[in-house]
Amino acid sequence: MLRVALRGIGAHPVRFLLTMLAVALGIAFVAGTFALRTMLSSTFTDIVETSMLGDAYVRGADRAPGESTVGGETSDARNQVPIGLADVVAGVDGVTAALPDLSGPVVLVGADGTAVQSTQAPSFAVVLYPQSRGVDVVAGRLPEQPGEVALEHSTLEASGLAVGDTTTVVLGGALQSVQVVGDVDAVSSAAGATLVYLDPATGRALFAPDGMVSTIAVYGERDLSEAALTDRLAPVVRDAAPADAPAQAVTGDDARAESRAAVEAILGFVLTFLLVFAAISLFVGAFIIANTFAMSVRQRTREFALLRAVGASPTQVLVSILLQAAVIGVIGAALGIAGGLALVEVLRRVLESMGMTLTGSIPLNASTVAISLGVGTLVSLVAAFVPARRAAVVPPVEAMRDESTAPERPLRLRAVVGAVLALLGAAGVLAAVWRPEADGAPQLLGYGAAGVVLGMLLLAPVIARASIGTLATPFVAWIKPVGRLARGNVVRNPRRTANTAGALMIGMALVGAAAVIAASTTASTQAIVAREATTDYILSTPASGTIPTDALTAVRALPDVAAADAFYAGQALVRGPEGDESGVLLAGIDPATIGRSLQVEEVEGSLRDTLEDDEVAVQRGAAKDEGWQVGDRITLTGGSGSRELRVGAIIDSSAIPSPLVVSPEVFDSLVPAVERAIPTVFVTAAPGADVDGLRAQLTEAVRPYLVVSVLDTEQFVAGLADQVNQVLVILYALLGLSIVIAVLGIVNTLALSVIERTREIGLLRAVGLGRLQLAGTVTIESILTAVFGTVVGLAVGVALASAMPTVFADDGLTDLAVPWVSLLGMVLLAIVVGVLAALWPGLRAARLPVLDAVSYE
Repeated sequence: MLRVALRGIGAHPVRFLLTMLAVALGIAFVAGTFALRTMLSSTFTDIVETSMLGDAYVRGADRAPGESTVGGETSDARNQVPIGLADVVAGVDGVTAALPDLSGPVVLVGADGTAVQSTQAPSFAVVLYPQSRGVDVVAGRLPEQPGEVALEHSTLEASGLAVGDTTTVVLGGALQSVQVVGDVDAVSSAAGATLVYLDPATGRALFAPDGMVSTIAVYGERDLSEAALTDRLAPVVRDAAPADAPAQAVTGDDARAESRAAVEAILGFVLTFLLVFAAISLFVGAFIIANTFAMSVRQRTREFALLRAVGASPTQVLVSILLQAAVIGVIGAALGIAGGLALVEVLRRVLESMGMTLTGSIPLNASTVAISLGVGTLVSLVAAFVPARRAAVVPPVEAMRDESTAPERPLRLRAVVGAVLALLGAAGVLAAVWRPEADGAPQLLGYGAAGVVLGMLLLAPVIARASIGTLATPFVAWIKPVGRLARGNVVRNPRRTANTAGALMIGMALVGAAAVIAASTTASTQAIVAREATTDYILSTPASGTIPTDALTAVRALPDVAAADAFYAGQALVRGPEGDESGVLLAGIDPATIGRSLQVEEVEGSLRDTLEDDEVAVQRGAAKDEGWQVGDRITLTGGSGSRELRVGAIIDSSAIPSPLVVSPEVFDSLVPAVERAIPTVFVTAAPGADVDGLRAQLTEAVRPYLVVSVLDTEQFVAGLADQVNQVLVILYALLGLSIVIAVLGIVNTLALSVIERTREIGLLRAVGLGRLQLAGTVTIESILTAVFGTVVGLAVGVALASAMPTVFADDGLTDLAVPWVSLLGMVLLAIVVGVLAALWPGLRAARLPVLDAVSYE
């Protein structure tokens, strides 16, 4: 049967080529995702291995503030240790150097007077010691005193500066004039980051003003193993560390392994995110495979009947078709692997052009090949099984009749199952909307959405006749007789039409939902700013993440500024009444800000009174998740100390991006100066001041700091909307592959439909239908199929996404906005897609010789 299967593919290459291409596109996503993940892992592993060169590390023994877990992810950060431990450790037998790790944010001014930035990569100032390993001074020397810096080689090239030049940096929130004294080539990959090297004295003053550091790198004698060195360090470190800042010594290998594990956890999320879209593409591709084999089986019914007549069993017929599917799956998957590697190479070159270098060659390991081949083959086999089984059970005598056979199964069962799924899904969505405060509302919304989508896929053939009949009305009325012929061809087999449109339906449902979510996010942000921010201007710095303190001082000194209210942000640990400890993002806000620059909804208690009394205010979502109430006492621990605070108010504010809010005094007692950030500042004009003139003053005041923007509320919202749109572009790009596969499905179906209707086409030509009219018929069929899938998909996606603002109102998605213009553009795009998809099948149909077509078997 293998020979029969291969001959079937060889006899009809066009029939299976597009199917193979659909598999290849889906697998390209899978293989590319795994390859990209491996390359990213290799890149960041190289960074860890070449930047953490210590034989041992001294670090905190207790867990410390890190990434938020109250509304975020768990962190493995540890407490800081006294920098004086470096001197103690340096005296241990076998230690050649003990170097505190000192680094922080910096803004480097290039030769053109602008900030040196490489795409979204950060800018770091790092202390470089004479004993540091893994660096090579290409030119000049290392910085030795304040006012001197060395630049990493790629940073020096990007800046346009040269050794000996004088420039400006923003360090510690202040402007400083520095001289470039060295060009340093680091062993570790910078991955696009801007690296500025400082002398130890400057770094200690800037990044360890309280005498505390995160880690101390320890270098030992070459003949001393890491384990032996750590054993010598452990008792010394344990005894020398103070009780409130316990320390421990770990081997360099252990420290590097922990860093790699943290990177792998992040990359695991990226892998899952990309594989979701790969699964969508393969799911869409399965529609094409199933449709292709269904039409192929329909056209080859007599061939299968002859096989049965000469002794082939139903099982052998079934196996022959599945073998064809397996061959298509394997070849398609192999092509997909090659395509995935090509996609990763293109992505790497794009990233390199933007300043981020991914190390190593494009990986192709056995697991990627095995998974890709396995998934491609499995998807093909599953999609082909139902048509293959149908071909196997058709009686030979019935199959060999002149009029082909395989009767269409009734749609009643499919309609019932689809209706039940859609109704249950809709009920789940409505229940989530009805009680958005329930703990399981988001999950219920997700399950309900899945039920609605699956239900609509099953119901598509049932609604296809009426829907396409309505969509075809303009063509029937304006383009005679082509419009009527096209409508008849499309509604003649609603199951096939629905399966073809189903692939596009899924992609458009996701695109429509993404468009509504993006528009609603922008509208919600605009409403939040309009509702909560009562200020004239907002200072923002998306590039560096924090506004320099000197810039804030300069703004407050302007005569036309009545108030410049800063938002302080930092990490802390929180322990509630139940005793559970977790990380949290903490906000520090002046009580006077409330009512002056910011209006906040107070669910319970007074925010201003809470801040004035040095208590803590909790966002409603966090209070609900943690079970906190006004009057509860929680303990906050930061790098500067610990405070037990009473919950004085519960608020609901989307303008404050932190679960907990305290006064600046409490904030200062918890978060060290080096760990604080000022993401935004609200500026209010003095009474009678010229607001437009104030903007010019603000712009001039922050100009030296380069990364601070002066925005009015509309521009601030537009900037946030741009960030949403950037994410949306990525989503559209990822979803675009599924739409490309769906378009291939339309091409495939039309091409097979032309083959199936060869005799019919010949008869139409014989009675006077012209070539252009025939091509027009195929084109209208394609447009109707594409528009049907697009309209139904957009309707489902928009309806489901419209429920999200109600369910996720506590997360800031408060307003619903439907981008009707964008949705109309997608419908017009569907018409264009339909025309393009019909070009080749329409041309093929028009070129069929009339006599050959009439006599076609």
